[in-house]
Formats: sequence, structure tokens, C-alpha cells
Amino acid sequence: MKNEPLCNAPCPIARSLGRIGDSWSIIILRDAFAGFTRFDEFQKSANVAPNILSRRLKELVDDGLLEKVSYSTTPPRYEYHLTALGRDFRPVILALVEWGNRHFSPEGAQIELVERETQRPVETILIDKATGEPITPEKYALVPGPAAAPVIHYRHDYLQRKHAGDNTQKFAPLHYVSRNNDAQ
Repeated sequence: MKNEPLCNAPCPIARSLGRIGDSWSIIILRDAFAGFTRFDEFQKSANVAPNILSRRLKELVDDGLLEKVSYSTTPPRYEYHLTALGRDFRPVILALVEWGNRHFSPEGAQIELVERETQRPVETILIDKATGEPITPEKYALVPGPAAAPVIHYRHDYLQRKHAGDNTQKFAPLHYVSRNNDAQ
């Protein structure tokens, strides 16, 4: 179910999780990427209760990740297709496959990404599109973006000082934000 406080948070990770952080929603998206489109397919594949599936499909449609498409009028029946926004979730699914296989599948890969033509297994990594370099914590960092809220700047500045060795400070983002709002 949608988590409104997270949907409205200043952090893009929180906003994303507010919409699709529910495990059932991610499983539904997994199945949509595999090619499932119909309610009964999703229900049987995920082994999810119909009432939960109905709510999650509605939320994914409302949030623009899936679109509901009629395939029968008598009786009314619908399919659920990924939208462009939903298709943009694919790298997240691939990262979860890679992470899950690496850390939670001691018996071996349950699902693999392969090159279609050769069936060669492919390891998923994040790269810098401009350079082709792998994204590593040693070389790349998250920083406040151009539209960052004050709390994002506070969090970043706090962590910069902490990494520099300042352990005297206390993390108090709510105090900082309320103090800055009072000054305006």
C-alpha cells in the first residue's frame, strides 16, 4: 500500500519506496517484466490473496507504473501492462536479482540475466553512462541535487563532518529544519 509520508518526503529513495516499497508491489512488477498481464496470472505466480492483489494493482495503476487495458467487454476483463514509468523500474529489478543471487541463494542462482542470442549469463553492474566506469563508493558519492530540500543539505553536511572525524555533533534534522522554517 502507498505510504503517503514517504511519497512526500524530500528524499527520492523514500518517495520511490512510498509507491513501490511494498514487497507485493515489487513481486507484481517482477511478474509484469516476465510477461504476466492478467489478474489470475499475477495471483497464481505470486500466490497472493486476491484482495491484496487488487489493491496493489490499483496503486500501481494510480501511480502510473501499470496501465489497465480492456481485453474483453463481456464480461469485462483487463490486462495490466507496464508503462514507460514502470519499464524504468527494470534496473531495480535486475539489481535485486543480482543482489539476491549473490547473498541469499547459497544453492546457486535461481534466476539469471542472459544475453538473448547466446544465453551467456550477464552480471549486472551500475556504470557511469558518460564514462562507462563502474559506480563504486570509492569513486562516486551521492550529494544534494539542485532541488535538494534543506534537510537533505543538513544530512549531507552532517555526514561530511562525521567522515572528517567530528564525532561531537548530534544528528538532529528535525531541529534543524524547524529552526530554519522559523527563521523564514
